[in-house]
Amino acid sequence: MSVRIRLKRVGAKNAPYYRIVVADARSPRDGRFIEEIGSYQPMKKGDNCKMNLDRAKYWVSHGAQPSDTVASFIKKLSKAPVAV
Repeated sequence: MSVRIRLKRVGAKNAPYYRIVVADARSPRDGRFIEEIGSYQPMKKGDNCKMNLDRAKYWVSHGAQPSDTVASFIKKLSKAPVAV
């Protein structure tokens, strides 16, 4: 089973909102998924991406392939300082 970390669109028309999910590569974009690990709001300014990096790194270590967009989110959030 090939597992991907990708975006799932749930927003309304002209108001995109995405969830970052772990899904089987054969499932459709908005179909079944294994786990939801974050969200992305492209219309929001500033901090528009939230993700559980621990779960993302867990899935990547177990062979999941992130999409190009999700890989850039992981890279960006890994560099960001952690607020306590």
